[in-house]
Amino acid sequence: MKIYHNLSDFKKLDNAIVTIGTFDGVHFGHQKIIKQLVEKAKSDKGESVILTFFPHPRMIIDPENQDLKMINTINEKAEILKGLGVDHLIITPFTRDFSNQLPEDYIKNTLVNNIGTRHIIIGYDHRFGKDRSGNLNDLKAAGIHYGFTVEEIMEQDIHDVAVSSTKIRQALLVGDVSLANDYLGYSFSIFGRVIKGDKIGRTIGFPTANIFVEETYKLIPGDGIYAVTVEMSAEFKEDSESTNRLQTTDSGLRTYKGMAYIGQRPTINGMTRNIEVNIFDFNQEIYGQDIKMNFLKFLRHDVKFTGLEALTVQLQKDKEATLDYFNR
Repeated sequence: MKIYHNLSDFKKLDNAIVTIGTFDGVHFGHQKIIKQLVEKAKSDKGESVILTFFPHPRMIIDPENQDLKMINTINEKAEILKGLGVDHLIITPFTRDFSNQLPEDYIKNTLVNNIGTRHIIIGYDHRFGKDRSGNLNDLKAAGIHYGFTVEEIMEQDIHDVAVSSTKIRQALLVGDVSLANDYLGYSFSIFGRVIKGDKIGRTIGFPTANIFVEETYKLIPGDGIYAVTVEMSAEFKEDSESTNRLQTTDSGLRTYKGMAYIGQRPTINGMTRNIEVNIFDFNQEIYGQDIKMNFLKFLRHDVKFTGLEALTVQLQKDKEATLDYFNR
Protein backbone atom coordinates (compact mmCIF):
# COMPACT_ATOMS: atom_id res chain seq x y z
CA MET A 1 0.00 0.00 0.00
CA LYS A 2 1.26 3.45 -0.91
CA ILE A 3 0.69 6.25 1.60
CA TYR A 4 0.39 9.94 0.75
CA HIS A 5 0.30 12.70 3.34
CA ASN A 6 -1.08 15.30 0.98
CA LEU A 7 -3.30 15.29 -2.09
CA SER A 8 -0.56 17.07 -4.02
CA ASP A 9 1.68 14.00 -3.58
CA PHE A 10 -0.87 11.72 -5.24
CA LYS A 11 -0.64 11.06 -8.97
CA LYS A 12 -4.08 10.99 -10.57
CA LEU A 13 -5.21 7.49 -11.56
CA ASP A 14 -7.03 6.33 -14.67
CA ASN A 15 -9.44 4.10 -12.75
CA ALA A 16 -9.65 4.98 -9.06
CA ILE A 17 -12.17 3.09 -6.92
CA VAL A 18 -12.64 5.32 -3.90
CA THR A 19 -14.13 5.44 -0.44
CA ILE A 20 -13.93 8.29 2.06
CA GLY A 21 -14.01 8.49 5.83
CA THR A 22 -12.13 8.84 9.10
CA PHE A 23 -12.37 5.07 9.76
CA ASP A 24 -11.33 5.39 13.41
CA GLY A 25 -10.85 1.88 14.75
CA VAL A 26 -11.23 0.29 11.30
CA HIS A 27 -13.91 -1.85 12.95
CA PHE A 28 -16.15 -4.55 11.45
CA GLY A 29 -18.42 -1.98 9.80
CA HIS A 30 -15.47 -0.22 8.19
CA GLN A 31 -13.96 -3.53 7.13
CA LYS A 32 -17.17 -4.41 5.30
CA ILE A 33 -16.90 -1.21 3.26
CA ILE A 34 -13.20 -1.69 2.58
CA LYS A 35 -13.73 -5.28 1.48
CA GLN A 36 -16.28 -4.04 -1.09
CA LEU A 37 -13.76 -1.42 -2.19
CA VAL A 38 -10.92 -3.89 -2.73
CA GLU A 39 -13.15 -6.42 -4.51
CA LYS A 40 -14.61 -3.73 -6.78
CA ALA A 41 -11.13 -2.49 -7.71
CA LYS A 42 -10.08 -6.02 -8.65
CA SER A 43 -13.21 -6.73 -10.70
CA ASP A 44 -12.93 -3.39 -12.54
CA LYS A 45 -9.16 -3.70 -13.02
CA GLY A 46 -8.75 -0.46 -11.11
CA GLU A 47 -6.92 0.62 -7.98
CA SER A 48 -8.48 1.00 -4.52
CA VAL A 49 -8.10 4.39 -2.84
CA ILE A 50 -9.05 5.44 0.69
CA LEU A 51 -9.27 9.15 1.37
CA THR A 52 -9.05 9.84 5.08
CA PHE A 53 -8.38 12.91 7.18
CA PHE A 54 -5.96 13.94 9.91
CA PRO A 55 -6.54 15.43 12.39
CA HIS A 56 -10.08 14.14 12.91
CA PRO A 57 -12.50 16.76 11.50
CA ARG A 58 -14.16 17.22 14.89
CA MET A 59 -10.84 18.31 16.38
CA ILE A 60 -10.69 21.20 13.90
CA ILE A 61 -14.35 22.14 13.79
CA ASP A 62 -14.72 22.01 17.59
CA PRO A 63 -11.19 22.70 18.94
CA GLU A 64 -12.47 23.61 22.43
CA ASN A 65 -13.65 20.03 22.93
CA GLN A 66 -10.61 18.07 24.09
CA ASP A 67 -12.60 14.98 25.07
CA LEU A 68 -12.47 13.22 21.71
CA LYS A 69 -9.76 10.56 21.63
CA MET A 70 -8.92 8.24 18.76
CA ILE A 71 -8.99 4.44 18.87
CA ASN A 72 -6.07 4.35 16.42
CA THR A 73 -3.16 6.66 15.83
CA ILE A 74 -2.75 7.53 12.17
CA ASN A 75 0.13 5.04 11.86
CA GLU A 76 -1.90 2.26 13.49
CA LYS A 77 -4.77 2.94 11.12
CA ALA A 78 -2.46 2.80 8.10
CA GLU A 79 -1.04 -0.55 9.23
CA ILE A 80 -4.52 -2.07 9.56
CA LEU A 81 -5.63 -0.75 6.16
CA LYS A 82 -2.49 -2.16 4.58
CA GLY A 83 -3.45 -5.58 5.91
CA LEU A 84 -6.85 -5.29 4.23
CA GLY A 85 -5.28 -5.06 0.78
CA VAL A 86 -5.85 -1.37 0.00
CA ASP A 87 -3.69 0.02 -2.83
CA HIS A 88 -3.53 3.71 -1.88
CA LEU A 89 -4.12 5.65 1.35
CA ILE A 90 -4.35 9.43 1.10
CA ILE A 91 -4.10 11.15 4.49
CA THR A 92 -5.43 14.63 3.84
CA PRO A 93 -4.55 17.37 6.35
CA PHE A 94 -7.93 18.55 7.62
CA THR A 95 -7.96 22.32 7.99
CA ARG A 96 -10.56 25.08 8.26
CA ASP A 97 -9.93 25.99 4.61
CA PHE A 98 -10.44 22.39 3.54
CA SER A 99 -13.71 22.14 5.49
CA ASN A 100 -14.98 25.40 3.97
CA GLN A 101 -14.85 24.17 0.37
CA LEU A 102 -18.16 24.20 -1.44
CA PRO A 103 -19.37 20.65 -2.13
CA GLU A 104 -19.07 21.12 -5.89
CA ASP A 105 -15.49 22.38 -5.55
CA TYR A 106 -14.56 19.44 -3.32
CA ILE A 107 -15.94 16.97 -5.85
CA LYS A 108 -14.26 18.63 -8.84
CA ASN A 109 -10.89 19.39 -7.27
CA THR A 110 -10.38 16.45 -4.93
CA LEU A 111 -12.33 13.49 -6.29
CA VAL A 112 -12.07 14.22 -10.02
CA ASN A 113 -8.96 16.31 -10.73
CA ASN A 114 -6.69 15.00 -7.95
CA ILE A 115 -7.72 11.36 -7.59
CA GLY A 116 -9.33 10.40 -10.89
CA THR A 117 -12.41 8.79 -9.32
CA ARG A 118 -14.31 6.38 -11.54
CA HIS A 119 -16.37 4.68 -8.83
CA ILE A 120 -17.09 5.72 -5.25
CA ILE A 121 -18.45 3.56 -2.44
CA ILE A 122 -20.03 5.66 0.26
CA GLY A 123 -22.51 5.49 3.14
CA TYR A 124 -26.08 6.69 2.72
CA ASP A 125 -25.50 9.46 5.30
CA HIS A 126 -22.12 10.75 4.06
CA ARG A 127 -21.76 14.53 4.30
CA PHE A 128 -19.01 16.79 2.98
CA GLY A 129 -18.10 20.36 2.10
CA LYS A 130 -18.91 23.63 3.84
CA ASP A 131 -21.28 23.16 6.78
CA ARG A 132 -21.51 19.48 5.72
CA SER A 133 -23.99 20.59 3.06
CA GLY A 134 -22.96 18.06 0.41
CA ASN A 135 -24.70 14.68 0.35
CA LEU A 136 -25.17 11.49 -1.62
CA ASN A 137 -27.47 13.12 -4.16
CA ASP A 138 -24.83 15.74 -4.93
CA LEU A 139 -22.32 12.96 -5.57
CA LYS A 140 -24.72 11.12 -7.89
CA ALA A 141 -25.47 14.28 -9.86
CA ALA A 142 -21.77 15.11 -10.17
CA GLY A 143 -21.06 11.53 -11.22
CA ILE A 144 -23.30 11.96 -14.27
CA HIS A 145 -21.43 15.14 -15.18
CA TYR A 146 -17.87 13.89 -14.53
CA GLY A 147 -18.26 10.27 -15.48
CA PHE A 148 -18.03 8.38 -12.19
CA THR A 149 -20.52 6.02 -10.59
CA VAL A 150 -21.71 6.01 -6.98
CA GLU A 151 -22.38 2.87 -4.95
CA GLU A 152 -24.48 3.55 -1.87
CA ILE A 153 -24.04 1.56 1.32
CA MET A 154 -27.62 1.29 2.46
CA GLU A 155 -28.80 2.29 5.94
CA GLN A 156 -29.87 -1.27 6.70
CA ASP A 157 -26.43 -2.65 5.82
CA ILE A 158 -24.74 -0.20 8.17
CA HIS A 159 -27.16 -0.75 11.06
CA ASP A 160 -27.03 -4.55 10.65
CA VAL A 161 -23.40 -4.42 11.74
CA ALA A 162 -24.45 -2.58 14.94
CA VAL A 163 -20.92 -1.27 15.42
CA SER A 164 -19.69 2.29 15.71
CA SER A 165 -16.47 3.99 16.71
CA THR A 166 -18.42 5.74 19.47
CA LYS A 167 -19.53 2.42 21.00
CA ILE A 168 -15.95 1.15 20.92
CA ARG A 169 -14.63 4.30 22.60
CA GLN A 170 -17.28 4.01 25.30
CA ALA A 171 -16.37 0.38 25.95
CA LEU A 172 -12.66 1.15 26.20
CA LEU A 173 -13.16 4.08 28.56
CA VAL A 174 -14.81 1.78 31.11
CA GLY A 175 -12.20 -0.92 30.56
CA ASP A 176 -14.40 -3.33 28.61
CA VAL A 177 -11.68 -4.37 26.18
CA SER A 178 -13.38 -7.70 25.45
CA LEU A 179 -16.44 -5.94 24.01
CA ALA A 180 -14.27 -3.42 22.17
CA ASN A 181 -12.22 -6.23 20.63
CA ASP A 182 -15.41 -8.00 19.52
CA TYR A 183 -16.48 -4.83 17.71
CA LEU A 184 -13.03 -4.20 16.25
CA GLY A 185 -12.34 -7.74 15.07
CA TYR A 186 -8.82 -7.50 16.51
CA SER A 187 -7.20 -6.60 19.85
CA PHE A 188 -7.05 -2.94 20.83
CA SER A 189 -3.44 -1.90 21.30
CA ILE A 190 -1.21 0.84 22.64
CA PHE A 191 2.14 1.60 21.06
CA GLY A 192 4.73 3.53 23.03
CA ARG A 193 8.30 3.90 24.22
CA VAL A 194 9.71 2.44 27.44
CA ILE A 195 10.85 5.19 29.78
CA LYS A 196 12.40 5.15 33.24
CA GLY A 197 10.10 5.04 36.26
CA ASP A 198 10.71 5.06 40.00
CA LYS A 199 11.37 1.28 40.04
CA ILE A 200 9.02 0.57 42.96
CA GLY A 201 7.74 -2.51 41.12
CA ARG A 202 11.19 -4.08 41.29
CA THR A 203 11.23 -3.86 45.08
CA ILE A 204 8.06 -5.97 45.37
CA GLY A 205 8.88 -8.54 42.70
CA PHE A 206 6.80 -7.03 39.90
CA PRO A 207 9.11 -4.88 37.73
CA THR A 208 7.23 -2.84 35.18
CA ALA A 209 8.07 -1.10 31.95
CA ASN A 210 6.64 2.43 31.97
CA ILE A 211 5.15 3.35 28.61
CA PHE A 212 5.14 6.84 27.08
CA VAL A 213 2.56 7.38 24.33
CA GLU A 214 3.60 10.31 22.17
CA GLU A 215 0.23 10.85 20.47
CA THR A 216 -1.87 12.84 22.94
CA TYR A 217 -5.03 12.11 20.94
CA LYS A 218 -4.71 8.35 21.46
CA LEU A 219 -7.47 6.85 23.61
CA ILE A 220 -6.22 5.16 26.78
CA PRO A 221 -8.57 2.58 28.36
CA GLY A 222 -10.08 3.01 31.82
CA ASP A 223 -7.93 2.60 34.92
CA GLY A 224 -7.25 -0.94 36.06
CA ILE A 225 -5.35 -4.16 35.47
CA TYR A 226 -5.44 -5.96 32.11
CA ALA A 227 -4.17 -9.21 30.62
CA VAL A 228 -2.02 -8.24 27.63
CA THR A 229 0.51 -9.47 25.17
CA VAL A 230 3.61 -7.39 24.55
CA GLU A 231 5.36 -7.18 21.19
CA MET A 232 8.90 -5.87 20.82
CA SER A 233 11.84 -6.22 18.48
CA ALA A 234 14.51 -8.82 19.20
CA GLU A 235 17.31 -6.31 19.68
CA PHE A 236 18.46 -7.90 22.93
CA LYS A 237 19.72 -11.40 23.68
CA GLU A 238 17.69 -13.46 26.13
CA ASP A 239 19.59 -15.24 28.87
CA SER A 240 17.73 -18.43 28.03
CA GLU A 241 14.71 -19.51 26.06
CA SER A 242 11.84 -17.80 27.83
CA THR A 243 8.82 -19.98 28.66
CA ASN A 244 6.81 -16.78 28.65
CA ARG A 245 7.54 -15.95 25.02
CA LEU A 246 4.57 -16.80 22.84
CA GLN A 247 6.18 -16.43 19.43
CA THR A 248 8.81 -14.77 17.28
CA THR A 249 7.64 -13.52 13.88
CA ASP A 250 9.60 -13.67 10.64
CA SER A 251 10.29 -9.96 11.04
CA GLY A 252 11.93 -10.60 14.41
CA LEU A 253 9.17 -9.35 16.71
CA ARG A 254 8.85 -11.25 19.97
CA THR A 255 5.55 -11.58 21.79
CA TYR A 256 5.29 -12.07 25.55
CA LYS A 257 2.56 -12.53 28.14
CA GLY A 258 2.04 -9.83 30.71
CA MET A 259 -0.34 -7.68 32.71
CA ALA A 260 -0.76 -3.96 32.23
CA TYR A 261 -1.65 -1.29 34.75
CA ILE A 262 -3.30 2.04 33.98
CA GLY A 263 -3.88 4.51 36.79
CA GLN A 264 -2.44 7.00 39.26
CA ARG A 265 -0.99 4.41 41.68
CA PRO A 266 -3.11 5.46 44.68
CA THR A 267 -1.33 3.07 47.07
CA ILE A 268 1.81 5.23 46.87
CA ASN A 269 -0.17 8.48 46.47
CA GLY A 270 0.78 8.88 42.82
CA MET A 271 -0.02 12.19 41.14
CA THR A 272 0.10 11.30 37.45
CA ARG A 273 -1.66 8.69 35.34
CA ASN A 274 0.75 5.92 34.38
CA ILE A 275 0.76 3.16 31.79
CA GLU A 276 2.90 0.24 32.96
CA VAL A 277 3.32 -3.39 32.01
CA ASN A 278 4.76 -6.31 33.94
CA ILE A 279 6.20 -8.71 31.36
CA PHE A 280 6.20 -12.12 32.98
CA ASP A 281 9.56 -13.80 33.67
CA PHE A 282 11.44 -11.06 31.86
CA ASN A 283 14.52 -9.29 33.23
CA GLN A 284 16.01 -7.39 30.27
CA GLU A 285 16.72 -3.64 30.21
CA ILE A 286 14.54 -2.23 27.43
CA TYR A 287 14.63 1.51 28.12
CA GLY A 288 14.12 3.47 24.92
CA GLN A 289 12.60 0.54 23.06
CA ASP A 290 9.25 0.84 21.31
CA ILE A 291 6.73 -1.80 22.35
CA LYS A 292 3.15 -2.65 21.53
CA MET A 293 0.64 -3.83 24.13
CA ASN A 294 -2.41 -5.78 22.96
CA PHE A 295 -5.27 -5.59 25.47
CA LEU A 296 -7.06 -8.92 25.88
CA LYS A 297 -9.06 -8.91 29.12
CA PHE A 298 -9.96 -6.52 31.94
CA LEU A 299 -9.07 -8.07 35.31
CA ARG A 300 -10.01 -5.51 37.95
CA HIS A 301 -10.42 -1.83 38.75
CA ASP A 302 -7.67 0.25 40.33
CA VAL A 303 -7.95 0.46 44.13
CA LYS A 304 -5.88 1.89 46.98
CA PHE A 305 -4.29 -0.75 49.23
CA THR A 306 -3.13 -0.33 52.82
CA GLY A 307 0.47 -0.64 51.75
CA LEU A 308 2.96 -2.31 49.43
CA GLU A 309 2.58 -5.68 51.14
CA ALA A 310 -1.16 -5.81 50.45
CA LEU A 311 -0.53 -4.59 46.90
CA THR A 312 2.02 -7.37 46.36
CA VAL A 313 -0.47 -10.03 47.48
CA GLN A 314 -3.06 -8.68 45.04
CA LEU A 315 -0.58 -8.47 42.18
CA GLN A 316 0.25 -12.14 42.64
CA LYS A 317 -3.47 -12.90 42.35
CA ASP A 318 -3.64 -10.72 39.24
CA LYS A 319 -0.75 -12.62 37.69
CA GLU A 320 -2.45 -15.95 38.42
CA ALA A 321 -5.68 -14.66 36.86
CA THR A 322 -3.76 -13.53 33.78
CA LEU A 323 -2.03 -16.89 33.41
CA ASP A 324 -5.39 -18.64 33.83
CA TYR A 325 -6.69 -16.51 30.95
CA PHE A 326 -3.80 -17.56 28.72
CA ASN A 327 -4.11 -21.22 29.74
CA ARG A 328 -7.85 -21.52 29.28
